[in-house]
Amino acid sequence: MAETIQSAAEKFAAIIEQQLARVEKMKAQKDFIDYSTLDTIIIGVCGGDGIGPAITKAAQRILEYLLKDEVAKGKVEFRNIDGLTIENRVKAGKAIPDDVLEELKACHVILKGPTTTPRAGDPWPNIESANVAMRKELDLFANVRPVKVPEQGIDWTFFRENTEGGYALGSQGIHFNDDLAIDFTVTTQEGSERIARAAFEFAKKNGKTRVTAVTKANVIKTTDGKFLNICKEVAKEYPDIEFDDWYIDIMTAKLVDEKRRTQFQVVVLPNLYGDIITDEAAEFQGGVGTAGSSNLGKRYAMFEAIHGSAPRMVAEGRDKYADPCSIIRAGVMLLSHIGYQKEADKLEKALDICMYQEKKLVITGRDTGATGEEFAEYVMETIASL
Repeated sequence: MAETIQSAAEKFAAIIEQQLARVEKMKAQKDFIDYSTLDTIIIGVCGGDGIGPAITKAAQRILEYLLKDEVAKGKVEFRNIDGLTIENRVKAGKAIPDDVLEELKACHVILKGPTTTPRAGDPWPNIESANVAMRKELDLFANVRPVKVPEQGIDWTFFRENTEGGYALGSQGIHFNDDLAIDFTVTTQEGSERIARAAFEFAKKNGKTRVTAVTKANVIKTTDGKFLNICKEVAKEYPDIEFDDWYIDIMTAKLVDEKRRTQFQVVVLPNLYGDIITDEAAEFQGGVGTAGSSNLGKRYAMFEAIHGSAPRMVAEGRDKYADPCSIIRAGVMLLSHIGYQKEADKLEKALDICMYQEKKLVITGRDTGATGEEFAEYVMETIASL
């Protein structure tokens, strides 16, 4: 028993050293990249696996259509990155194979399809989530997910901390013995401060008047408590923005409360809570298939669908009928992020028309509805008519 405890203590010490080194890297970071200064903005398109390649192809076609003049001038370049399949990742024994990571780092922004994350009982080895690995490797610390339902008075933007919390060490827990297993959650000063500041800066620039922090600081006092205290300190720098905080359990209830939910605007929260609550929020908009997601760092940015890879659809030959709307929404965020706001507004308007207003084509996930390619054509025709 003493040897086992010592082994666990040594592993924990190594984790602490690893995290302290990460903190020093964060402290050394420069400001966000200015895309207007680049000769060429490189957009990497990574299809992932499952339904990912099918839906990503549809979104890429729309982006290339909107940016065709910029591509012709050499201002924008699209690069396809195909190596992030589950088969390739398992072969390499890594969440992101080294050659694929090099390709990703050669880009400025990435449009990414869903990737399969093995779980207990799956036929794949227990490799880390490609999403989690990409966020760590590229330091994509802010996961930003907007949800809008105008007729219900809903206009939320969630800032989920992306590199810490309960997911940071998901593959490094300690299985002590058959009776005991321990996982870790991580909160740092630098990590919490930069996500809080990103949320408040967004609120300031977009005319929002309220930022809400969500934790479970009354129970998880050390890490959640630190996150909340840092949010409170950052809030003092923005006296024109109201700040409040809620616990995660009651927040999930208040999003359903028709009277209360319209009061929320910008929400900042740790990794695990953000993952859960943004999926709940997306349901108000029509489900996770309708919502896009951005993952922002100071050097890199990645935009993705918020749903999974749906391997069952592929096994049943239905991947071409998969709904591309989530990753097209991510494309709206990508365009805005790199400075093409006019194109982003056009795409968002066209997508709203196609999804909620005209609905000339309907995606059902089966041959009873349109294919993703057909829907992409519909969106581009709508853009042309605007």
